[in-house]
Amino acid sequence: MNDSILEQNAVKCLIENFGVVDTERFISLMIKEPFDYTKWQRDIYNDKSTDELFEAASDWKKNAEADNK
Repeated sequence: MNDSILEQNAVKCLIENFGVVDTERFISLMIKEPFDYTKWQRDIYNDKSTDELFEAASDWKKNAEADNK
């Protein structure tokens, strides 16, 4: 997947889940606030076991493959 498609899919996902206004708010926050992606990932997944992360990744992959068919 190229960068353009990734961006389009990400914005589509945000709009579907948060609506246009909150998507724009989110993007504005991401642009103007310093953002440490590594720290963010650690904070999100800190309480998850390796097995839980693997299961979530496997589920995501199955859904992505189904969506691409």
